[in-house]
Amino acid sequence: MSRIGNKVVEIPDKVKVNIGNDGAVAVEGPKGKLSWHLPRNIKATVQDNRVSLVRDAETRAVKALHGLSRSLVNNMVQGVSTGFTKDLIIEGVGFKAAVQGDKLNLSLGFSHPILFPIPKEIKIAVTENTRISISGIDKKLVGQVAADIRGYYPPEPYKGKGVRYSDEQIRRKEGKTVQ
Repeated sequence: MSRIGNKVVEIPDKVKVNIGNDGAVAVEGPKGKLSWHLPRNIKATVQDNRVSLVRDAETRAVKALHGLSRSLVNNMVQGVSTGFTKDLIIEGVGFKAAVQGDKLNLSLGFSHPILFPIPKEIKIAVTENTRISISGIDKKLVGQVAADIRGYYPPEPYKGKGVRYSDEQIRRKEGKTVQ
């Protein structure tokens, strides 16, 4: 029994959810539009500003897809109504970032700057040269862009230099000692 899949998704005001006969889900709100296609054995209905999902079969794979489908529909509704944001912090001497047109310029201690192309659906803001705020309506895309930027220089455990999430805790290690 899927606990997450059985929960209904509340639809806020100003958000429209359309579910086609073939399982196509289209969500439209003040921030934009998102669409997705439900898996074969999952059906969805909209009643009284609520979306409920049911499954046709009781196999293990379909049960897993039930909870996943509900979470993805909920993320779509939340994305078009409020949006998603990830914050990154750059730590290190001389490390900085700047937005230049449709590219993010990262200076992370390498011999060359890193030019990261910003997707059209994503907005990136840089404050204080070391704080990056990534926002958009697609939760998966916002998280992937944040992970890609962090992947250029993940935080290292000795000095703590690198790109980290704002809520991430780095476990510091003690360096070598002379005996």
